[in-house]
Amino acid sequence: MPDSTNKTPEQLARDRIDERLRASGWQVQDKDALDFNAGLGVAVREYQTDIGPADYVLFADRQAVGVIEAKPDTWGVRLTTAEEQAEGCAEANLKWIANAEPLPFVYQSTGQITRFTNGRDPSPRSREVFSFHRPETLQAWGQAEQSLRTGIAALPRLSPEGLRDCQITAITKLESSLKADKPRALVQMATGSGKTFTAITQVYRLLKHAGALRMLFLVDTKNLGEQAEQEFMAYIPYDDNRKFTGLYNVQRLTSPFIANESHVVVATIQGTYAALKGEELVEESEDENPAEQQWRRKELLPIVYNPKLPPENFDVVVIDEWRRSIYNLWRLVIDYFDAYLIGLTAKPNNRTYGFFQNKCCQ
Repeated sequence: MPDSTNKTPEQLARDRIDERLRASGWQVQDKDALDFNAGLGVAVREYQTDIGPADYVLFADRQAVGVIEAKPDTWGVRLTTAEEQAEGCAEANLKWIANAEPLPFVYQSTGQITRFTNGRDPSPRSREVFSFHRPETLQAWGQAEQSLRTGIAALPRLSPEGLRDCQITAITKLESSLKADKPRALVQMATGSGKTFTAITQVYRLLKHAGALRMLFLVDTKNLGEQAEQEFMAYIPYDDNRKFTGLYNVQRLTSPFIANESHVVVATIQGTYAALKGEELVEESEDENPAEQQWRRKELLPIVYNPKLPPENFDVVVIDEWRRSIYNLWRLVIDYFDAYLIGLTAKPNNRTYGFFQNKCCQ
């Protein structure tokens, strides 16, 4: 930990940013000691542009991909006011590098709070993220044909074939919420109306048509996880005669390891917490409602950055029976991921409505 004695708030912020960048796989360098052979991702301090030095310029495999505007922690929740300054650096011409287009990935950070904007989105807007994305992530996003949000905006019209009226309404309104780039959406459907089938249909459409790469399907007990896995295995999409698992890999999380080739990971929220902590899952903890477990815990251990399970690992997190799973310890799990959140429930309560502020369908 850097010595904070006699350091200014901005210097302390940069120390924290350096730590977070290194944890996310970046090599942090001064502009006078630039070495692109140090690793895939290089973050260069005070890199010169035609409008002055940028606090950090990010390079992935020698290609400039983004900038970071550093601000002292005194800015706090007003970090969004630094967006214009950060965007100016992203649009500037870099010294020694021919960048014909603005750099697509823009961050503003105090080292405690970090906001991110993807300039490749159809309507770019900043969002708070747990930490900086990994260099391989930014490289892949930069090389992709389109961003996830661009793919969502172009989702084709839903075919009603094989769907109940309530399921059609749920998916249609949910996709309207996603296209409006609302980060959280609550789906309220009565017990027995096919919530899981509806969710799987949405997951299928996002994987096939929007370019989503990986989804997390969260449940709160092992029994519900087994049931969800069985429903994924039995699901046959309306436009293909193959089962879902013949098209996409589905993994039920039984250890801290998540396979790179998994398109859908079905997990309990307790198991996901264990994976983030790098711990083996205690199976007995999955058999009980997590809302009851949390009161017996003596301490709510914080979640720290896990390079094996980075925040951008999932594009969408679907949470079954959300009202039982979002409070205290378990809220920390959900807040870790840089993903759209879709809650499923039959009986929301006031806390559920307060978290979402966006009930897209009933």
